[in-house]
Amino acid sequence: MVFELLQAAATAAPQNKFGFAEALEQGGFIAYATVIILGIMSFGSFFILITKWIEQNKIMRQYKDMRSSFWRAPSLKEGAAKLEKNSAWRQVVDDGLAAEDQHGKMVNETDAHDWLHGSLASSVNSINSRLASGLPFLATVGATSPFIGLFGTVVGIYLALIAIGIAGSASIDKVAGPVGEALIMTALGLLVAVPAVLAYNYLQARNKRIGELLNGFSTDVLANINSKGAVKPAVAAAPAAPAKPAAAAPAAKQ
Repeated sequence: MVFELLQAAATAAPQNKFGFAEALEQGGFIAYATVIILGIMSFGSFFILITKWIEQNKIMRQYKDMRSSFWRAPSLKEGAAKLEKNSAWRQVVDDGLAAEDQHGKMVNETDAHDWLHGSLASSVNSINSRLASGLPFLATVGATSPFIGLFGTVVGIYLALIAIGIAGSASIDKVAGPVGEALIMTALGLLVAVPAVLAYNYLQARNKRIGELLNGFSTDVLANINSKGAVKPAVAAAPAAPAKPAAAAPAAKQ
């Protein structure tokens, strides 16, 4: 009997006609298209945030490793061998060494210096451009997704007005669906835009820090090349190996 009562109560319970799926059905093709576009934007934003964050962390880790070993090498070529292949820091050194080979072929010393400096600057700029890839997408999402959501809102309000006109009265059951769909579109647009803007600012600040480190490193490489290896940045001494505990003296026999 208890089961029958529960089944009868469930049958008598009013069905929810104003859920998310029902709101999308009220909006029709425009609502579905808006949600799909915002979903693609949101997925792309989080994908760029995660991949760029991993890439930036890798470069920062390589910088710490480079500072502790690179400048202790007797030459740039030997120091470059200690760096990871295809790393940003290895690229700056390799481009500097390649420019040094061409440097000696130029007659005018001023032009040769400008050539070397420009080659290193071009190397740093190419790295910064690679780090900045994907950020325009975040900026675009942050700027346009609220308006895409607003477009869905306008359509929802329009459908609500049509429902009122057909019914001849502004009863809540006629306008709740379209108005609810309109509010959902606005909320989704903001939900997509805010993380994209925050991710853009966060990644941009980290790229700026990496760019400063790259410029400083390229300056040190340039000074080292021009001085024939005499000029190197101050590097902290390598930590001394811990002393082994002295062996205990054997006990004297009585």
